[in-house]
Amino acid sequence: MTVSVLSRFALHSAYKAPPISRRTVATLANNSHIYTFPEGRSQNTHLLSLLPTQPPKPQIAIGSTTSLPPTPESLTENQRFLSILQSVIGIHAHQDPDVQSQAQAMASSGGANLGSGGSLFPRQTHRRKGAGNTTTGDGAGGANAQGGPGGAGRGGHIHVYDYRHPPDYGRIPDPEDIFGSLEVDGEGKFVDGHGNYQTSGTYRMCTRDGMWVFGGNPYP
Repeated sequence: MTVSVLSRFALHSAYKAPPISRRTVATLANNSHIYTFPEGRSQNTHLLSLLPTQPPKPQIAIGSTTSLPPTPESLTENQRFLSILQSVIGIHAHQDPDVQSQAQAMASSGGANLGSGGSLFPRQTHRRKGAGNTTTGDGAGGANAQGGPGGAGRGGHIHVYDYRHPPDYGRIPDPEDIFGSLEVDGEGKFVDGHGNYQTSGTYRMCTRDGMWVFGGNPYP
């Protein structure tokens, strides 16, 4: 899901960040949207932030890390930031182009309503070996997992997830990559207009696959 613009807008609006310093601000090598700042006098600890503002605001930082690039062991997540992030996703996830595509696909005649959580995922360019014969959740695999008939018009839930490790087609993302889920009706519309977003409770900002990665589609 693409939340970079919305997240930055929400953080700026909520905390009225001061003018950005003209000094060059470092970013993570593989995550140019995440800025790094030495934390206080320590040379071994860095704050991570979506904002290039100097000095950084610890209360809205992504977290702190004792190594660069961060690892699951070195990163201490800022729960306050995660709460803000989930609030932004809950309000705006239904506007994301990829999420909207998933919702429409669930209502199509060729849609797939998978057994584990009733989730559908955008088609990937690669598939795990033998995926066509693999079942998931309650056994709704086979034709369903390959986009065949079986899920049309039933509605269900679609996951909003991190793009650092996109799932193969017909597979559910790793729990630590799932932000939350949205409810879709049988016509591909978000229930109550926004999808009744529910957080997963399992999401992690950093995993073995790296830090949080935004999706590739910008909001209109």
